[in-house]
Amino acid sequence: MSESQPRVLVLSGKAAAAHPVAEALCQHFHVDVFDNMDEALAALRSEKYHACFADVGDFLPLERALVGEKSSLVLNTIGEGVCIADADGRLSWSNKRLRAFAPEIIEQVRRICIQALTMFTQQSGNLSDALRRRSNSKKFTFQVEQRYFEMICSPVIDERDTVQQVVAVVWDATSGRRLQTKIDAIDAAGRELAKIDSHAVASLSPADRLKFLQDKIIRFSKDLMHFDHFAIRLLDKRSNKLEVVIAEGLPQDALEIDLYAQPEGNGISGYVASTGRSYICHDVEKDPRYVPGLTHCKSSLTVPLHLFDEVIGVYNIESEQVGAFTEDDRQFAEIFGRYVGLALNILDLLVVERSTITGRITGSVLQEMAQPLNDIITEAQSLKEEYIGDDTMRSRLDRVCDHVEQIRRALRDVAAGPRTVLGSQDSADTEPKQKRLIGKRIVIADDEPNIRQTIGDILASHGAHVERCKDGYETCTILEQSEGKHLDLVISDIKMPYRNGYEIFAAAQRCREGLPVILMTGFGYDPNHSIVRASQEGLSSVLFKPFKVDQLLTEVGKALGVALTEKTEQQPA
Repeated sequence: MSESQPRVLVLSGKAAAAHPVAEALCQHFHVDVFDNMDEALAALRSEKYHACFADVGDFLPLERALVGEKSSLVLNTIGEGVCIADADGRLSWSNKRLRAFAPEIIEQVRRICIQALTMFTQQSGNLSDALRRRSNSKKFTFQVEQRYFEMICSPVIDERDTVQQVVAVVWDATSGRRLQTKIDAIDAAGRELAKIDSHAVASLSPADRLKFLQDKIIRFSKDLMHFDHFAIRLLDKRSNKLEVVIAEGLPQDALEIDLYAQPEGNGISGYVASTGRSYICHDVEKDPRYVPGLTHCKSSLTVPLHLFDEVIGVYNIESEQVGAFTEDDRQFAEIFGRYVGLALNILDLLVVERSTITGRITGSVLQEMAQPLNDIITEAQSLKEEYIGDDTMRSRLDRVCDHVEQIRRALRDVAAGPRTVLGSQDSADTEPKQKRLIGKRIVIADDEPNIRQTIGDILASHGAHVERCKDGYETCTILEQSEGKHLDLVISDIKMPYRNGYEIFAAAQRCREGLPVILMTGFGYDPNHSIVRASQEGLSSVLFKPFKVDQLLTEVGKALGVALTEKTEQQPA
């Protein structure tokens, strides 16, 4: 017979014995004849047959046996434990997975099955209809040592509409429970991170206010996320540049790499910021997008920082091991990243709110005081006419008018906010007795022309040689040139085109280690956390606009080791 012929199985029985069935079939098919049921079942499991010939009395048992074989195969292959429990709590059948459980786990399953049987049989109302509903199954959870299990029990209804058995499906839920526990912990930490009490923050100095949030992020990243090497970059919408605001454990040269929110040519961070998609780099040596970061980095994870539906930056984590990050890590970092973005935004809003409210209040005070101040001037002028010939009284009235004018200028200066230096007009009218900054070379960097000019004029009046810069590029160019090594002090705003305050501070330290730097910011606004980062590396001081002339001279004097004011004033928070 040809091997390509159809195969037929014949189970020898009474009919087959009375008629030469096998002989007739052999003329047209490949025929295998078996004398008993076990041999026939074994052949059906191992071979493919096109037809099966058997007595009617043998065929039904054969068919049922085949169905049972398939059902048993399915039940023993699935990953969950399956069992049937009788009314007395005995497990009359169980699959291989359930039998592989430890005895204490099987005992717990048996007890829950008895509990489920009691619940099903004690149900009130139309029992049979209720039991026939699929939704009548009950779910249970239990714990054995450090492992968690879940199981579903369903009633088996007999022909008398009574429950005598329960079918139970059991699975190990430990990993899922641990995953959910970790997510809950991250969620709680995120809520704590974003919980910024405006009253508590308001009592801090601007520098401490900025450090307050950074310390929280670093602590949660290490203790909860277990990330020791990471950097947070925020997106500057004006330049599309990703500015480093918080970093931990990464080398300085890696943080100074310029990255932009573009899908190509700007590393993984640029890709994530531009697409809003998280990225796991399992092996940095095989990933062309990776830009060098940690000295011995082998893998990295980068997730976007979202504020609602907008990408405002990236959270980048690096490891010294290949394949250190999993999909669970990605999910954890994404959840944490949303809270980081929210917290950063809340802190900025508080600072902006302070700036806006201060300006509004000052403007209102100026408006309300305008008429009373005018009345004082008018009354003083009238009194001067009455005291003609009394030079002493007229001199006192002139001083009153001068003081009123000083009040007007002070209010106008405060209303101008970060765009002015308080008391600069009075300072311009007073020549310093001793020019103690002769020979000192100072760079003033600010994109606000009035600030550059005013500070430059004040310091020049004390004898300093002043270089004014309108943006970060000009400032860094001077610092990178050979003449930069002869500078004595750099005074820079923290937010200017092309470079932020920290980048200017870092450039100054590269120019000459220990070169004093004073940073300035309006109302404590520091979107790139330049103040906190620079303070950790030797920043001389910070001036919060609007500041007074005496405050400027005090900080410049401290940085250069000279006394420019008669007394040192405490800078307000």
